[in-house]
Amino acid sequence: MSNIIIRPLEAGDHGAWQRLWSAYLAFYETELPQEVHASTWQRLFSPGEFEPKGFIALIDGKAVGLTHYLYHRSCWSLVDNCYLQDLFADPAARGRGVGAALIEAVRQAAAKRGVTNVYWMTHETNATARRLYDRVARRTGFIEYDLL
Repeated sequence: MSNIIIRPLEAGDHGAWQRLWSAYLAFYETELPQEVHASTWQRLFSPGEFEPKGFIALIDGKAVGLTHYLYHRSCWSLVDNCYLQDLFADPAARGRGVGAALIEAVRQAAAKRGVTNVYWMTHETNATARRLYDRVARRTGFIEYDLL
């Protein structure tokens, strides 16, 4: 098995990021306007404290996964929380540790900022991802609601 390299997204990753991001959205049967793609890419490199950040996973030099995460304040703590918003591994690379490596990279980045609460959500039908999440994190039991 090849080594997985996880590193922060770089400007030269745009094509690989676009391919993985589009595949992630397709997995969730979602389409976003190109202006959202462009804005998201730009924000990933914006210096704001609460702007999203991203990592990319590489195997043998090929981009096989990505994650986006962001920090936000909380009324329950003096330090920020870290929300792991998006996580995707190319289907051909699944089962090779890509998802776990991306989660660990986010955990380490958060820890460097003194943030211990890294959390995320997934759809209840995403059994593959949930097997990984049940292994690397604790399920809180909270149920999400959205105002439409």
